[in-house]
Amino acid sequence: MPPAEDFSEAAKIAHRAFIDMSTSKNAYFNRLAAVDAIYEAGGAPSLAENLELEKLLAIHDRNVLAFKTAIDAVTDDMEKQALFQLMS
Repeated sequence: MPPAEDFSEAAKIAHRAFIDMSTSKNAYFNRLAAVDAIYEAGGAPSLAENLELEKLLAIHDRNVLAFKTAIDAVTDDMEKQALFQLMS
C-alpha cells in the first residue's frame, strides 16, 4: 500500500477529510460522554453544554458530508481501495 503522500490530490483530500471526520466524531462522543456523566450523577447539563454538543454534532455532520464528497471524487478503484485500507 502506498503512503498517503503518494496518493493523487483527490485521494489526499479524501484522506484529510477522513481524519477531520474522525476527529470531530471523537470530540462529539467525548463531550456526549461528559454530558451523560452529568445525567448519571443526577444533574442536568447547562444550556451552554447542550449548545456545545449541538455545535460539535453540526461540525461532525459537515465533516461527514465533506468526506463523502471527497471519497466520491477518487475515481481510481485501486487507489480508493488502498485509501480504505489506510483508513482502517
